[in-house]
Amino acid sequence: MQRRPTALVAEDEPLLREALIGMLAQVWPKLEVIAQARNGREALEMFDAKQPDVCFLDVHMPGVSGIDAARQIGRRAHLVFVTAFDHYAVQAFAHGVLDYLVKPVESERLQETVTRLKERLASAQPASNTDALLHQLALHLKQSTAAPAPAPLRWLRASVGTTLRLIAVEDIDYLRSDTKYTRIAWRGDSGQPSEALVRVALKELLAQLDPEHFVQVHRAVVVNLRAISHITRSEYDNADIHLKQRSEVLPISRSHLHLFRQM
Repeated sequence: MQRRPTALVAEDEPLLREALIGMLAQVWPKLEVIAQARNGREALEMFDAKQPDVCFLDVHMPGVSGIDAARQIGRRAHLVFVTAFDHYAVQAFAHGVLDYLVKPVESERLQETVTRLKERLASAQPASNTDALLHQLALHLKQSTAAPAPAPLRWLRASVGTTLRLIAVEDIDYLRSDTKYTRIAWRGDSGQPSEALVRVALKELLAQLDPEHFVQVHRAVVVNLRAISHITRSEYDNADIHLKQRSEVLPISRSHLHLFRQM
């Protein structure tokens, strides 16, 4: 009986890590994820202990980065980098002939990567991640991400009736597009659910929010991951978000379901 291929997934954001594992289960059912790591140090420890065939490494992790971890793993496994970097940084991966996935991971792109990995494993092809290639990649990434990104938005000015309120972004549960406005659902000073309108498009606001905490789940809805209580799935491959301190139920569109596959 042929041995099942094995994998390690290293990602410091739990929801994104679980989403990737769920997507892998869909596109590569025979793959066995035998290790999950929250940072580069854990990834190295688990790799030495488990010796997986493939490693999915988030590039930017606290402590030991995905690139540093890859250097120590060397050619002992096939590597796939997961990155949130922009187009210019992605070019570094393309020129380096290394496998990469861009957050949020798309099913079609993951399927292409899985197909290549299967071919390499079937032919016993050695991993292409040489130290020289990884060093070159690190230099490309450093150059392409040299300009610091603007700090995420921390406060929003919004109208509540005839009053102008200053709302801390961390208190926002979700944002919903409302014609020419965006409706902000937040918790006031007493922790009670409140709503306000801002004269800014949802797309424009999303670009200013911290992507580690705010994700788009529907064409008209952005949610704060910290506000999610649980998610329910239906038999028709739809899903809804339930919030910790609110009664509203938010829809997850089919194109964003991959963020919450592992439920």
